[in-house]
Amino acid sequence: MKQKLAVLWTNADKMTSLHMVLMYTKNSKLRGWWNDIELIIWGATAKLVVEDLDVQKEVLAARDAGVKIGACQACARNLGVYDLLVDLGFDVKSYGPVLTEYLNDETIQVLSI
Repeated sequence: MKQKLAVLWTNADKMTSLHMVLMYTKNSKLRGWWNDIELIIWGATAKLVVEDLDVQKEVLAARDAGVKIGACQACARNLGVYDLLVDLGFDVKSYGPVLTEYLNDETIQVLSI
């Protein structure tokens, strides 16, 4: 049985972010739908999180609910938001190897949005 959910968040559409990605991850943790949930900020979502305070507020609420928040280091650097994501307390690192490991692990469900 898969106990961990890793959400690869690449869609920087605000409506999708607020009404699917962040709603689902936060509620999944609060309601115990998954034992472990990790939200991976990748690509354009790195800028969205630091520039849109509504989205940022919901990401922080998900983190406060127990969702682990990570961000792609290369994306953050390329988009000029690395320090801002670190300041928000997110785990900014090289996620290529991590994602590959998750995709090959039968105990982890990866959802890409």
